[in-house]
Amino acid sequence: MAAKRDYYEVLGVSKTSPIHEIKQQYRKLALKFHPDRNKSTEAGEHFKEISEAYAVLSDTEKRQIYDQHGHAGVDGRYSTDDIFRGASADFGATFSRGGFESIFESIFGGSGGGFGRQRGSDMLYRTTVTLEEVLHGKKMDFEMQKQMRCENCSGSGCKPGTSPRACITCRGQGQVRQTRRMGNASFVTAMPCSACRGQGSTIETPCNDCKGRGNKKGSKRITFEIPPGIDSGDYTIQGEGNEVPDGVNGDLIIRVTVQPHEHFKRDGRDIFYDHNISMVDATLGCNIMVPTLEGTEKIKVDSGSQPNTITKLRGKGVPHINSRGRGDQYVRIVVNIPKKLSKHQKKLLDEFQRSRD
Repeated sequence: MAAKRDYYEVLGVSKTSPIHEIKQQYRKLALKFHPDRNKSTEAGEHFKEISEAYAVLSDTEKRQIYDQHGHAGVDGRYSTDDIFRGASADFGATFSRGGFESIFESIFGGSGGGFGRQRGSDMLYRTTVTLEEVLHGKKMDFEMQKQMRCENCSGSGCKPGTSPRACITCRGQGQVRQTRRMGNASFVTAMPCSACRGQGSTIETPCNDCKGRGNKKGSKRITFEIPPGIDSGDYTIQGEGNEVPDGVNGDLIIRVTVQPHEHFKRDGRDIFYDHNISMVDATLGCNIMVPTLEGTEKIKVDSGSQPNTITKLRGKGVPHINSRGRGDQYVRIVVNIPKKLSKHQKKLLDEFQRSRD
């Protein structure tokens, strides 16, 4: 499978382009490659590509995620329906002339490309981990209260033994269309049917358990593996959010916060530690024991070591997330200079100073 092209490259705009410029460029390209106008064999694929790029870049949230994480961030968080849902009104205004409104049925499938399909809301779960847990990973197991499909009616919303009926207002389409004429052009706007709330059907005898909603509040046990090397941020479990009947489940967002450590500071996969020694030890040299995430490590401090001398402990950092190898630990020598000296200590230092002259 060929890799997706950069969305900005597809539309021929820059990352700093304002939304009105993106809309103008999209309209220009969409009319150029619309299969009703362009009969080349590649037109359909070009049209789909530019429409997907516009659907992401015209949405503030999706564009921000794409700028940070690229295609992986968008594809990992949104389904195809989610990507196109927010831009459906713009598509309708752009392609409603001369029968253009049917284009998404032929290219993306369904009625209008699935824009009316509902999606459950996302849920957020917060957790904290220690730096030691970052080293080894952590298995999480918790109960989550969420909207779940009603078992009594299997999500239909109907009383067992009954069925929904096609909506008479939209004739089962789930949407109604309004046509406006401006000069020689006709503009068609598709709106969710208010009678059936975009479902295309109505329930005459609702389920007693869920009152016709098709879902109800329940509890589910969630198991989540925090991999070694994780950093603070949001991690998504697709489909584990709130459920909706005949729709797309929302996602469960695991918001992980790595707790500050008492001794170590982290920078990516490397960790840093300051170790205090006396000026005498720095001058004469010594052996010291320093803590690591897995115990202690012996370090030799050479005689004449200067303040801020750094020693690297290879492989004593945190793992690379989802890959082999670990970072390093850097130990910085902090030389303590005494603020108060006894008369005897001052005398010894004076003698040392004179011996150097």
